[in-house]
Amino acid sequence: CDFTMVASDVVPPETKRRKADEMGVGSSCIPAEMEALWPAYEEKMKAEGLHEAAIAAFKYNYGVLLSGESTLIPESAIGSVESVPSLESMSIAPDPSLLKTTVMLKLNGGLGTGMGLDKAKSLLTVTNDNSFLDLIAKQVESMQKEHKTDLAFMLMNSFATSADTLEALSKYKHLATGADLEFVQNKAPKVTAEGFAPATWEADRSHEWCPPGHGDLYPAMLGSGTLDKLLSKGFKYMFVSNSDNLGATMDLKLLTYFAQSKAPFMMEVATRTDADKKGGHLAKDGATGGLLLRESAQCPEEDEKAFQDVTKYKFFNTNNLWVDLVALKGIFDKNGGSIPLPVMKNAKTVDPRDKKSTPVLQLETAMGAAISCFEGAIAVVIPRERFAPVKTTNDLLALRSDAYQLTKDFRILLAAGRKGVPPNIKLDGRYKFVDALETLIPNGAPSLLHCDSLEIEGEVVLAKGVVFKGAVVIKNSGAGPKTLVAGTYGGADFKKATYEL
Repeated sequence: CDFTMVASDVVPPETKRRKADEMGVGSSCIPAEMEALWPAYEEKMKAEGLHEAAIAAFKYNYGVLLSGESTLIPESAIGSVESVPSLESMSIAPDPSLLKTTVMLKLNGGLGTGMGLDKAKSLLTVTNDNSFLDLIAKQVESMQKEHKTDLAFMLMNSFATSADTLEALSKYKHLATGADLEFVQNKAPKVTAEGFAPATWEADRSHEWCPPGHGDLYPAMLGSGTLDKLLSKGFKYMFVSNSDNLGATMDLKLLTYFAQSKAPFMMEVATRTDADKKGGHLAKDGATGGLLLRESAQCPEEDEKAFQDVTKYKFFNTNNLWVDLVALKGIFDKNGGSIPLPVMKNAKTVDPRDKKSTPVLQLETAMGAAISCFEGAIAVVIPRERFAPVKTTNDLLALRSDAYQLTKDFRILLAAGRKGVPPNIKLDGRYKFVDALETLIPNGAPSLLHCDSLEIEGEVVLAKGVVFKGAVVIKNSGAGPKTLVAGTYGGADFKKATYEL
């Protein structure tokens, strides 16, 4: 059997569904390789207590791997999207009554390990002693009071974030509890790169499993009973976003537009700049004419230049999504309990800290990629203020500064004087982790209200009362920390000002 993975044109959705049936998803016709290899995975996942929807999702992904179908999306298979309706140009009267049938859901499974954390990233303090979770809870309460309705709110946690998150939110009595507040995302078996059998690692069995990507949102909702429960209570719409994106608030105008459009799925996109060129972009499926999402992991190497061309592919996915729950259930029913999301392969080692350990593949999906699964899915261009994720300590420093302001309804917005453009921060690599960032700003963040860009090189301590303007570089080429005393640094003449300590 030839398991070689080759780049090829993207398979149209109807062919994908046929392949899914051939792979045994909703069919008894199972090829010999699936028949030989699948039972070990099924036994392993059942022994771990994973529900049928999680098993069906992985079986679909694994079937794509065995089929030899390329997981790449080449230029020849797609076209650019020339225009998308803009929220700011719409004249729509918001309909608050829609809130009664809408659930607001936050993805909260990330530990923030890239920032040196071993707990939910959403527990990080952002501003005024509020964490991400505090601000989200207060935003929900503000909307409930303003519109006199019990706005439904839920989280998709991971096994690693659930306990800490529930404890942090227990003080907010306006929020639901237990299964009405959270469900937990699944995990998936790692696949040996040679032979495609389940990976084993006796030194630490936890290394045999990996997160399946945030595309797991859909099977996790189904398998946990959350989807059926929401539908039984009369919910129709779901707004989903990442917990580290404080710009992604429930917007009544967007909700009303989505409801009036009758679309099954809507993606909030923003206009790409050079700073966004490596992130996933919106495109048009050459076979169906429908919308799709292409991530960098799905781009063939020879097409990378085109992928990064922001004049051709003008819009990127913010991961703020609107989903018709009835339509979502319909897709599951149509596909035998799974949703045929595009599959991405990540080559790793079974122990990520041991590069000599067994090479494995992690099969992942992205929740935004569901745009290609819903016939009639749409996109809408949103202002940049609805996309303010915190992925690095550079982002966190900007968010803690006066470049952003906390509104009365607990949203965090760029200060008016910044005209929609955040400061560009580049900290020395030593400040990659949050605890190291605290040593840079022991007295709080500097003023970045009028700062275009800030670079910190070397070990520096910013005193209280430091103000940056324009483009500034602070350097310490010597050994040991040096303090930048209170004062104003830089100017508004667009020249980069460099200060050597």
